[in-house]
Amino acid sequence: MRLSDLLREIQYSRLVLPKEEVEVLGVNIDSRIVQNGDMFIAVRGTQTDGHAYIASAEEKGAVAIVCENIPEKQNPNVAYIVVPDAQAVTGKIATTFYGNPSSTLKLVGVTGTNGKTTIATLLYKLFMAMGHRCGLLSTVCNYINGKAYPSTHTTPDAISLNRMLAEMVEAGCEYAFMEVSSHALAQERVGGLEFAGAIFTNLTRDHMDFHETMENYLKAKKSFFDNLPRNSFAITNLDDKNGPVMVQNCRGDVKNYSTRTICDYKARIIETHLDGMILEFNNREFSTLLTGRFNISNLLAIYATAVELGKEPEEVLRVMSTLKPVSGRFETLRSPEGVSAIVDYAHTPDALKNVLGTINEVLRGCGNVITVVGAGGNRDKGKRPIMAVEAVKGSSRVILTSDNPRNEEPQDIINDMLEGLNDEQKKRVISIVDRKEAIRTACALAQKGDVILVAGKGHEDYQEIKGVKHHFDDKEIIKEIFNA
Repeated sequence: MRLSDLLREIQYSRLVLPKEEVEVLGVNIDSRIVQNGDMFIAVRGTQTDGHAYIASAEEKGAVAIVCENIPEKQNPNVAYIVVPDAQAVTGKIATTFYGNPSSTLKLVGVTGTNGKTTIATLLYKLFMAMGHRCGLLSTVCNYINGKAYPSTHTTPDAISLNRMLAEMVEAGCEYAFMEVSSHALAQERVGGLEFAGAIFTNLTRDHMDFHETMENYLKAKKSFFDNLPRNSFAITNLDDKNGPVMVQNCRGDVKNYSTRTICDYKARIIETHLDGMILEFNNREFSTLLTGRFNISNLLAIYATAVELGKEPEEVLRVMSTLKPVSGRFETLRSPEGVSAIVDYAHTPDALKNVLGTINEVLRGCGNVITVVGAGGNRDKGKRPIMAVEAVKGSSRVILTSDNPRNEEPQDIINDMLEGLNDEQKKRVISIVDRKEAIRTACALAQKGDVILVAGKGHEDYQEIKGVKHHFDDKEIIKEIFNA
């Protein structure tokens, strides 16, 4: 693509061109993968500054450099485009380079603290089951019409994102569903994308290590709805106090859902069990393999989105009744002795509270709840004591253990969690650093009719310790112990 075409959507303060016309063959923000003919965008990240790698990119054959500060030593064969904010223009450049793929797809984004993965994944499965070619961008795995691709981030960088959307278009996809994280919104990774619809789930404490305040966290989420086009739709959760706030300045068609108040999409519980529920949506009854009040909200968001995309309500509910839980999201395993184990990704206080609330609601006091939980290293330390409190409130026994300690000492993380508990609460808590031993201990303590909740890692099949990812899968460990 000619450089002049690639720059038509961005504003720059200075342009230094070589004598010959520049043809750009690729776009990158990572200097390590720059190839001959590429454009390199020098983004200032949270860990590194892309400006430090301009020379390296030029050595690898970069023909154009987008930067905020032009280097003192310039290559006469390289174009330099100076912009106020390199991060802000990356999305627009990527969108242009890949032919604006989101304008061809019906792209729906899901944002919020909890529920993003379940909603995006089940929307993908729903529309695939209804005969459509679809794409999915999620925390667990990315898919292009049934073909799986590994996922490294909740929302990829702007260039990877547009490349995958372009591959979806090439594969004939009609719809694409994606998780939109607060990091991605703050870093403008979705800039330049055209969304057909957006969903807000809820907002509770998370990512304070990045956003620093809840106000900043809310603003990042709200910006998604502020920037929706007029021909889009926005679906918001009225059961969350921030639901109406999210769509205050939204130009799209606003719809809402709730389990408690008058709204466009309303639910009523008829029956609930550990392995499913019977529900009523807008006076239409159906059964689901998912369980928990939090999943009722997730299912409402899915139902509302499908209807807003033009699908018949009865057909949507028929297919929804066949959908299975997403990997690591309230996933239930059972031992031959009648003990149930639930693996869930709950890694925030609110998510843990919701999952434990669901388990206790189903048990109705007939069985103990034993919770195995930790907290991630090098992340928001403020939520650690709150996590411990929620675990103790909803459990008969709690085993505090390692999650992904990363570069912190696991025992230090556990000590931070213990700080939230009083002496009486600590009597119901055991600390076991080794996560496998913690799960084994929970299984040894459990009797017939009890439920073990193993929280925090869900679908993850690794433990990150001192910069190294070691294979570790909660479900594998539980199955191994149950079958021993």
